Amino acid sequence: MLDLVIRGGQVVSPAGVGMWDIGIEGERIVVLAAAGTLTADNARVLDATGKLVIPGGIDPHVHTGWPIPTLDGGVMLSAGPGQVSRAAIHGGTTTLVDFAVWEPGLTLSDAIGQKQDVWRESYTDYALHVMLQGAVAPEVIAQMPEAISGGFPSFKIFTTDVRPHGKGRMIRLGHLWAIMESAAKHGGVLAIHAEDDDLVMYMYERLEREGRTDIQHMPLVHSIMSEDISFRRVLRLARYVPGAAVYLVHVSSKAGTDAVAEARADGLPVYAETLHHYATFTAEAYLRPDGVIFHTYPSLKHDEDRRRLWSGLRDGSLATVATDELCTPRAIKLRSRHIADATGGHVGVETRMPIIYTEGVSKRGMSLERFVAVTSTNAAKILGLYPKKGAIATGSDADIVIFDSAVRRTLSSADLHGSDYSAWDGWEVHGWPETVLLRGKVVVDHGKLLGGSGTGRNVPRKLAVALQNGPAV
Repeated sequence: MLDLVIRGGQVVSPAGVGMWDIGIEGERIVVLAAAGTLTADNARVLDATGKLVIPGGIDPHVHTGWPIPTLDGGVMLSAGPGQVSRAAIHGGTTTLVDFAVWEPGLTLSDAIGQKQDVWRESYTDYALHVMLQGAVAPEVIAQMPEAISGGFPSFKIFTTDVRPHGKGRMIRLGHLWAIMESAAKHGGVLAIHAEDDDLVMYMYERLEREGRTDIQHMPLVHSIMSEDISFRRVLRLARYVPGAAVYLVHVSSKAGTDAVAEARADGLPVYAETLHHYATFTAEAYLRPDGVIFHTYPSLKHDEDRRRLWSGLRDGSLATVATDELCTPRAIKLRSRHIADATGGHVGVETRMPIIYTEGVSKRGMSLERFVAVTSTNAAKILGLYPKKGAIATGSDADIVIFDSAVRRTLSSADLHGSDYSAWDGWEVHGWPETVLLRGKVVVDHGKLLGGSGTGRNVPRKLAVALQNGPAV
């Protein structure tokens, strides 16, 4: 017997866009039927007339409880899963992918367990990448197959320390090769933050000598050249490792997008994300008095790059839109404009789907199918969540958003749930989630939060074999 029926909406499903009734029993979708044909009996009915009905969003790249160096030499933590997931669910994102950070002295299982403990209080479902760093010992690499078989098949890699005081994060090419071989052999995927560390650190030193340390010079440090060279180095390495699935995170430039497109054209299993941050702002934002609130790593680039990101989202060169969420108060973002002290990350999980709908569908003609792909389905496929997540289909979790595309709303941080600022303050969006379901339960209804902070669950993952054989997404 059905528990809930959604009627009247324009449904975006794997079969295309159409008018269907959706029948939900318990936590799952059990039937899609022609519009008006599904008998509700005693089921609750949600009327979606005039609205879009889409899968709950999946943000494949967020950071919760992330350590942030303070200017006095201490450390603070960014917002935890409760605050981040609360903002996400209001914005129509029902699954977040965070990071279990491995450090020397831990096993991979230890790192995963510690992060799972933190996620006991959440409003969304979640998954975890395993972050490796530094000179990863062979005995740690030997633990990767167990992590993969346990439902954690994605591994985060940095090819740079990012900032001068972030030493120990970068993984050099030899260790990257060994990690890549293990992932390829056992059904894993590498999520790689690729920048050239030599170029990045040289420019920090050079600009310090020259007295050009203001945030406006950040694009010279985390540069287009650095992204281009590092992407091509990683992708060249992947050519020597059969089955090496690579997911390049937060692509910020035309050069990076082109490198991905060329590798995919050659048949490599290469996938990439950008951020709605890079797709909506350029380096000119750094010139503003509050310019540092627009910064995350790598840096904002230029209008040519922004245009290529949008074309990449349309043509398939870029598969997903993430946030690289790092939720801090405005005062922390504004504490320093110095290139070596600028706080990265931003508050974006709540605005991600409305911004991509507005800028992609409403203003640039992106299809509804592509909108759903880049905000939900592709992340599910690349990271092994599909078809449990990322689809309105029989058997899938009933993570569903009724999205009112007729809404015109001016964004204000006072009305949002992430922090006391938003880079999109004052932006008008075309559309907003009206109703959000997580596994068959209405958790947000007309802006009112109904779900509890212990609602979320970990979602074990397994990659589809096709993902490693070529560009399957």
